[in-house]
Amino acid sequence: MTKTQLKHLETRLLEERARVMKELGYYGESFSSTEQSSDGDLSSYSFHMADQGTDAMEREKQFLFASQEGRYLWHINEALRRLYNQPDKFGHCHQCGVLIDLKRLDALPHARLCIACKEKEEDAKRR
Repeated sequence: MTKTQLKHLETRLLEERARVMKELGYYGESFSSTEQSSDGDLSSYSFHMADQGTDAMEREKQFLFASQEGRYLWHINEALRRLYNQPDKFGHCHQCGVLIDLKRLDALPHARLCIACKEKEEDAKRR
């Protein structure tokens, strides 16, 4: 890979990292505040059982989205480590060693596998 391509991928990774950090910040704020505190109600209890269920479901969804974003952030950070520690090997498939297509890396800058190896991995998971 050329230095220009590596710089472009570094920029893409840093942009994605900033986006995810912003998203995680939003989730952090929403975890620390409740709907009751935002509307001025000091009671920590909902008035109706259905409201309690809805509140619990919304908190669970936010937690799942936050944990998904956290895993994505880990993959981005790992890609940045690979890029900074071994720039000559960045963009090579971890299984077969072939250079990953630039279009794939542009769409998914933290990709570790080429399309063929990723398809094999997904097929093995399905079985």
